[in-house]
Amino acid sequence: MDYEKAASYWAQQEPQNKKAGREALLAKIEAYLAAHNTCALATGCGTQVRCTPIEYTYWQGRFWLLSEGGEKFRGLAGNANVSLAIFDPYTGFAALGGLQVTGRAQIVEPWTEDYCALLRHKKIPESALRQLDHPMYLIEITPVCYDFLHSDFKKEGLSPRQRLVL
Repeated sequence: MDYEKAASYWAQQEPQNKKAGREALLAKIEAYLAAHNTCALATGCGTQVRCTPIEYTYWQGRFWLLSEGGEKFRGLAGNANVSLAIFDPYTGFAALGGLQVTGRAQIVEPWTEDYCALLRHKKIPESALRQLDHPMYLIEITPVCYDFLHSDFKKEGLSPRQRLVL
């Protein structure tokens, strides 16, 4: 198996892809993110890999994920690079919709200004979280690259796969 050849498939297609304008593509990405609220978060370090379905909030150009804990934190402990996948149910090639996000994660300390600002944004009473046995962890992910596959791009004469590097 030539893994490198398979891995470079989309990169080889990129030069001939008809691309959307940067601002128009970012607007479409943000509309897609607003229409969804659940992703698959992939973390890993060494032999530890984990892919976790989790609710996200896209706000201020970043992803915010509240979590009680779990194995995803083993990957985050040694590697801040993460990937998110957000997607529509598959119903056929005529209706594809999926977004892959590559980004960098950091943990936001409980009760800091950023932590409390997110709670206010989500309308979560701080008092409710302070009553828990342990604080909810907050993962902040800054996107670095979006790979957006959507059939609707074809209707605009564009390639169905669009890439935006930030």
